[in-house]
Amino acid sequence: MLGMVVLLTGCEGVDLPADDEPSGSVPAVGSGRAVSPLDNPDGTKPGLAAITSDADKAKARDLIEKIATKGRGPKTGYDRDEFGYAWMDSAPGGVPFSHNGCDTRNDLLKRDGDDVRFRSGSDCVVTSMTLADPYTGKEIDWVKARATKVQIDHVMPLSYDWQMGAARWTKGKREDIANDPLNLIPVDGPTNGSKSDSGPASWLPPNKTIRCSYAVRFAQVSLKYELPVTKADKEMMLRQCGG
Repeated sequence: MLGMVVLLTGCEGVDLPADDEPSGSVPAVGSGRAVSPLDNPDGTKPGLAAITSDADKAKARDLIEKIATKGRGPKTGYDRDEFGYAWMDSAPGGVPFSHNGCDTRNDLLKRDGDDVRFRSGSDCVVTSMTLADPYTGKEIDWVKARATKVQIDHVMPLSYDWQMGAARWTKGKREDIANDPLNLIPVDGPTNGSKSDSGPASWLPPNKTIRCSYAVRFAQVSLKYELPVTKADKEMMLRQCGG
């Protein structure tokens, strides 16, 4: 039985309650091996590995250059509920992992965690894992009893999406971007909280080695959902990849 839902400041996200870990939890093998976003265009593979070679940085800049720009619109009317209830499994647009019987948050913990353990009798509810946090470069030993230690970041924040055009979308399309693994990364909770709904011009991960990868992931979401970014955000994204 889930307890009270906890609202988080970071990226307008919501985390599940802090249950005690049940006895008899079942171990599972999590991949936990980060891959480059250039090799992960649908977001189904774990993590956010650094982009280091000149050739890959050139590919990254080519991708970012495709993004349209415009000014950030008003936040009027924005509410997290406009993107559906948190971590729903029923996003209608066929995003990866949807309709698999497991909520989005647990899907992402399984995708990115290592040494993943499930609640006894479940192959969905993650009770503990180890996360190589891309945003800080630290390793986090996470247990469900302290759920908010790891939060799920909307790379392209939902409030940002709303201001850049999602306010005019159907509810179903908003549910898709809120639950699309391409737009979601488990990260250190306090670091995610510091991001809020910022674009890349005003917030970047503290771990400088993955900033180009972060820019690429932001670009991938922007292009998939045909959402522009601000001129300042695009310039900052290009700069992270040597532009």
